[in-house]
This record gives sequence, C-alpha cells and structure tokens, in this order.
Amino acid sequence: MTPEARFAGVMAGLFPATGPARLGLAVSGGGDSIALMHLAAGWARRDTLHVATVDHGLRPQAAQEAREVARMARVLGLPHTTLHWGGWDGHGNLQDAARTARRDLLATWAQGKGLDAVLLGHTEDDQAETVLMRLARGSGVDGLAAMAPHSDAHGVTWLRPMLGLTRAELRDWLRGRGIGWIDDPSNDNPAFDRIKARQMLTHLDALGLTRARLAQTAQHMQDARAVLETATDAAARNLMRVEHGDIVLDAAGLDALPHETRHRLVARALCCVASTPFRPRLGALRAALSATTATLHGCLLTRNARVLRITREAQAVAHKRAPLGTVWDHRWTVYPPDGAATDDMEIGALGASGLAACPDRARWCLPRRSLLASPAVWQGTRLIAAPLAGLAPEWRAFAHDSAPRITPQGSFALNVSL
Repeated sequence: MTPEARFAGVMAGLFPATGPARLGLAVSGGGDSIALMHLAAGWARRDTLHVATVDHGLRPQAAQEAREVARMARVLGLPHTTLHWGGWDGHGNLQDAARTARRDLLATWAQGKGLDAVLLGHTEDDQAETVLMRLARGSGVDGLAAMAPHSDAHGVTWLRPMLGLTRAELRDWLRGRGIGWIDDPSNDNPAFDRIKARQMLTHLDALGLTRARLAQTAQHMQDARAVLETATDAAARNLMRVEHGDIVLDAAGLDALPHETRHRLVARALCCVASTPFRPRLGALRAALSATTATLHGCLLTRNARVLRITREAQAVAHKRAPLGTVWDHRWTVYPPDGAATDDMEIGALGASGLAACPDRARWCLPRRSLLASPAVWQGTRLIAAPLAGLAPEWRAFAHDSAPRITPQGSFALNVSL
C-alpha cells in the first residue's frame, strides 16, 4: 500500500465523518515533516491546512530553513507562519526547554487560528527510538507506550498520522516525486541520546529487535496504559484534594495502592502543578517518593504521616514574571479589586523577601514552602499583593490548568503526552 493510501486510511479513522474544518501542520523542513506536508496536501482541501515552522534560533541556518519551508508551502498553496523562540534562559536542560518551547509556540498558534488539531511528523523510526531510549532509562508502562497517535495537551489536539510509516520509505516517496528536504546536521550528532539510539537500531535487527517490533511494543504498552488509567482515575477521586494550587494526597491510601497506580497518580499530580504534559522519569519518581522531602519536575514534595503535599518549587519560578492580566507560570491569573490602578504591575513568585512582608500567619492559606512559589503582584521591587499569604486579600488568585486539568470534585482530566 502506498504512503498516500496509508496516510489517508489513518486520517479517515481519525475523522470518519466529513473531516476537520482546520488542521495545523508542524513542519521543520526535514524529510519526515516535508512528507507530512505533501501527504496532507494530497488528502485535504488546501483551505483546511495551515503550516507552522518553529525557529528556535539555536543555529544560524534556522531562519533560512524556515524561509525555505515557507516557500515550499506556498508552492502547495498553503499559508505558512514562522514561530520564533525567545531563546534559552540558561536554566535546566536545553533540549527539554526547546521541546517545551516548540509545543508552547505551536499550541498558542493553533489556538489563535482556531485549529481542530495539529499534525506532527513522527514516524515508526521515532517511535522505535523513543522506546529504546526509555528502555535504557528504566521507564515503566507509560514511558514504553511512547508516542500516542492522538493526545491532548496545552489545550490542543496533537495527531501523529505517520507512526506506521518509516523514515526510509517516506524519503523514497519524496525522491520519487522530486521533492527535496533539509537535513539538520544535529540529526547526525552522537552527543544526543536519540542519535545514539538511531545508530544502535541498525545493529539490533539481527536479534529481531526491529523498528517494527519496538513500535509494536509501544502499542501493547498503550493498551496496558488505558487499563491503568482507569484505576488511577478512581484513586484520584478517593485520595486527592486540591488546596489553592497544591495537590494533597492521603499518605496511607497512597501507600496501599499498587506500585504502578501510585507512580501514575503522583506523576499526574506533578504534571498538574508544573503545568507540563511530560511526566518525570520513573527512577527519579521512585527516589522522590522514598524521601520525606524532595524536589522533582519543578515541584516540591513534602510528606508526613498523614499526607503527601505537592507544590511548585520556589526555585523553578523565582525568575518568572508575567504582566498583570496574563497567565503566570502557565496556570495562575491574579485579578485586582475593582477600580485598582495596575500600571507597571507584574505577577511573580512571592519568594522569601515577599513572604517576610506577610507576617500574619493566621491569614496564610498554605504552608510556608508553598507560599514561596505562590503568585504575588509586584510593581518593580515593591510588593503590592500576595492573596494566598493574606496581603491585600481583595486581590484574587485563580489557578487554572491548560493542559492538565483537575475538576472541582478533585478527579483528574489529564492526558499526558509522553
């Protein structure tokens, strides 16, 4: 069966009726994403497709590559947008930061365009490489489930219609039609784990550990994950409550859960508090759960005999600022009282210096460690309001989660993209 037919079959399964009104295509310029653009253009009406390229600004050639993708999109009659990342702030892992920035930029673009879904160009090779890397990291069921064909995160539906196609056959298909693509030199850099996995796969075929077999393993794990998700939903309803953005879990009930359900439930909570669709590594999660106090995934976990509390880590938000009236740390909005002047005000973490200006502990809504990372209103270095610490309580802080959501009843509505 040709790539066109297989692509069309997958898309027909995803949209069995009349098809989506508007679709986004994430196109970097590499062979996989260029194939995605051409396959999608052959399947859908041109007026339903919108193309975006993320320029991370990490290589001098990136801007020219984005312009080349724009040119190729115009040839197909497709509108194109280049999305620019402001750059790495030097905190955390560069690759993780770039991946998160790419998703954030694409999500904002898709929401602004009113798109029904964004298509990503991942292939069977990407699936196999991901499974292999996660095997090396000791991942559990979720990690080995790897890339799902359909997921919801950051308020956007993400689709991977080419997981059943290989990188080689897509490039053969492009060559047969005289279509070129851009080779990113980092795709041959063995300093990256994915490139090491890609190179290793060429030596594993003799053992029967083929790309297809690893992709099949991912499918089996996705089926297992669906069963485990149901158990985790029930555990969340019974054991979890939300306190002003913190997630609090009953310690005894948590300990009584099977290991897999316990890990899944805490990972969900971490993703909610950190507002990320990517769960922590299993080994790091296990280590954090064995301690009375631990930092993980941008969160602080503290445990006593009664509860496990998960709050935002103060250090993770210490440098984050957002203009008043926008969303801070992906989930907090602060509302001023009626008629208040708000010129030059920003939302930022309360921090130790801000908390020192809130000495009335009777007004504190949360423990001290939680308040350090709570939202406050600043005018330069002047603290205006800290609603959760009792300073200017007429200001209101509201936590809302864009990708991982928690219902008022305390149950999760969360789809973690892995």
